[in-house]
Amino acid sequence: MTDDIRVRMVAVLPRLRRFAYALTGSTEQGEDLVQDACLRALSRVDLWQPGTRLDSWMYRIAQNIWLDRLRANKVRGEVVDIEAMEGMAGSDGRVVVESELTLQAVVAAMGQLPVEQRAMVALVCIEGASYKEAAEIAEVPVGTVMSRLARARRSLNAILNRPGRA
Repeated sequence: MTDDIRVRMVAVLPRLRRFAYALTGSTEQGEDLVQDACLRALSRVDLWQPGTRLDSWMYRIAQNIWLDRLRANKVRGEVVDIEAMEGMAGSDGRVVVESELTLQAVVAAMGQLPVEQRAMVALVCIEGASYKEAAEIAEVPVGTVMSRLARARRSLNAILNRPGRA
């Protein structure tokens, strides 16, 4: 493996972490997913085709690992992590708390989306991938990306604006 590929893989890591967090909804699970994706990519670097996008290949690896985990969890049951709240520091505690609550609500709402829709939201809305890039990563037509995003946005809006939700 050339140093160029290693350097390019390291450069993709921050974006891959955001993508993994968006898929998993958990920092810990996201980090595990990134680590597993990197291990798989490094062990199969000979399968990457020079001239293609390394980031798309890494995203696809992470998404496939996550889908495999979801399928496995359906069989043996899902493990739930309970995270302790950490003290939040900031100049305006009210703003910090409101921002954290909003983020938690969005993460929880994304967790209710089907994994295909969650992946599209992560790729397009969080990572800034174009519809074409997202279609290449997910190996689906651009129209499928558009319809999944539209359904995901409608679902997120409905979940976040549900009556009785404070």
